[in-house]
Amino acid sequence: MSGDNTAHNSALVLFSGGQDSACCLAWALHRFDHVETVGFDFSQRHRIELKQRQIFLTHLQSAFPHWAKKLGQDHNVTLEELAQFGETALTHDVEIKMTAAGLPSTFVPGRNLLFFTYAAAIGYRAGIKTLVGGMCETDFSGYPDCRNDTIRSLETTLSLGMGQDFQLITPLMFLDKAATWELTAGLGGDPLVNLVIEDTHTCYRGERAERHAWGYGCDDCPACALRSTGYERWRTSEGSVATA
Repeated sequence: MSGDNTAHNSALVLFSGGQDSACCLAWALHRFDHVETVGFDFSQRHRIELKQRQIFLTHLQSAFPHWAKKLGQDHNVTLEELAQFGETALTHDVEIKMTAAGLPSTFVPGRNLLFFTYAAAIGYRAGIKTLVGGMCETDFSGYPDCRNDTIRSLETTLSLGMGQDFQLITPLMFLDKAATWELTAGLGGDPLVNLVIEDTHTCYRGERAERHAWGYGCDDCPACALRSTGYERWRTSEGSVATA
């Protein structure tokens, strides 16, 4: 869906501090006149992303002053109860593996549903009806709340439940990680690609001790595997504008 005709031409981006949400933030800044951000603390093991999101926002504004003029309030929401409802590999020091339910142990039930619901509540107060998230069902870890059908259903539910027509836009839904790198390069060229490499955090284990060509991480967890493989595919097939 296009958000160009929404009220006040504004958007609220679910910005975690990771690669995908950073790309979505740039995507929104390229299209909207006013963009706000929201981050969530759900006691994730990779809490370093909460620090990195602030670093990325600061450096993004310095590198792209025309986007800085569009950036509005950054909202922060605490959802620590999510970690108390059961152990997952994103919130506890447990093995990353497939579970008996056929889902990875990194799946946090209800996480993305709650994220968009809180974002809609914030948007309702701020007069923002376009919500942007980095969910993807192409290169992803198998989470059911990342599927397009889930997002479209939630869009209908939120619109009905709040009496406003919200748009839930997921620019990466049908892109693989190589295409996400390509989109990033197309939006901001070398400076944006380098910001994503240096400042974002995606590794589920929260590792930032080693800097790889694609960024920091353990180079072993599913998030690192997707990010690194996508980066290599992009460099091989399209050629990189980044200076690694």
